[in-house]
Amino acid sequence: MGKEIENTFLDALEQNQQKLLRICSVYAKDAEDTKDLFQEVLIHIWQSMPNFKSNSLLSTWIFRIALNVCLRFRSKDIKKQKRFLYLDGIAITNLASEKETNEQNEQLAQLRNCIKELNEVDKAVITLYLEELPYKEISGILGLTENTVAVKVKRIKKKLLNCINQAS
Repeated sequence: MGKEIENTFLDALEQNQQKLLRICSVYAKDAEDTKDLFQEVLIHIWQSMPNFKSNSLLSTWIFRIALNVCLRFRSKDIKKQKRFLYLDGIAITNLASEKETNEQNEQLAQLRNCIKELNEVDKAVITLYLEELPYKEISGILGLTENTVAVKVKRIKKKLLNCINQAS
């Protein structure tokens, strides 16, 4: 592959590495699994770089690939065993600080359990939302309209709040 493609890949990786890792962590069972999945995502992105046509933002295209790889990974693994989702590192207001208390740890665990119960589309929507992607980019990644994304986010937040309150 050409130097231009390599530079584009490296720039995109530098700008989006942490978000990609967090997306992978949602679909992985542990840190080692996350690393493996992240590596698989990078391989798919690298192999697809020559096909990028600039019809969308590079980040939108990369996140779409990442979600597709994660969903394929998850569907294969679900057949083997039931999984837990880990959201460590996702920016959640007042939940993920360096000085997490036991109560905050419990809230984060409850949130993980509640997200685990969502269907695959809702998991993808809320994961990208928690990554603070704009609705327009989420809609481009998932192939939904912006309005659908906005409605889904509102409904998912309500579901998660109800789920957390029931667990308390």
